[in-house]
Order: sequence, then C-alpha cells, then structure tokens
Amino acid sequence: MLRELNNGAPQPVLERMRQQFPFLADVTQGYALGEVWSRPGLDSRTRQLAAVAAFAAMGEPAFMKVHAGYALNLGTSEEELKEIVYLTTVTAGFPRAIAASQALSELFAERRAAPAGRRKPAP
Repeated sequence: MLRELNNGAPQPVLERMRQQFPFLADVTQGYALGEVWSRPGLDSRTRQLAAVAAFAAMGEPAFMKVHAGYALNLGTSEEELKEIVYLTTVTAGFPRAIAASQALSELFAERRAAPAGRRKPAP
C-alpha cells in the first residue's frame, strides 16, 4: 500500500522511524497502512483527501504534508488541496488553516523543484 501511495518509493519518515523505533515503524506500517488504509469502501484518493482534512484540522501540518503528497500522487490537484485548507478555516480556525497552507506551499515548491518528468514521492 505504501509503495502505491508513494510512487514506488519507500516512505522516508517511516524509514527514519524504523532506524530508532523499529517496533513503532512496524506497527504503524502493519496497522495504519496494512489494515486501515487498505480497507475496502473508499478509494485511495478519497482516503487521502480525508486524511489531509483531518490532519489540517488537528494542527498536524507535517502529517498533512505527507498525505497531501500521496493525494497528489493519486491525481488530486493542487487546487483541490487548497480547498481543503479553505475549509479548515471553518472546521478548525485560521491558525490551523495558515499552518496547513504553509505546509502545502512547501510541498508544492519541493515537487516543482524535482527533476522534470519525475514526481517527487511524499516526504
């Protein structure tokens, strides 16, 4: 599931976690990615949009950025992700929406800086 979301690449945050917290990395990968993310009922794109909205509303821009990268990999547009940030002003307030907008701006800039013809995997 993770390689599907991340254009075939390993997930750097998970791999860094694996170096010092192997058990936490294993259970995160097994439960979150194995059991939850692979459930039927929602397609991967919809699931990622829901995760982006939830992490933005929770004030977790780093996690939001990872899932926004997956959403882009699955065909979501930058404009759709921006709409989620706008929605966050209503559900969680301006400070969280502003933090989410900054994380998205970083992600968009990183992806534009990636070599032509190659979409950068999620951070």
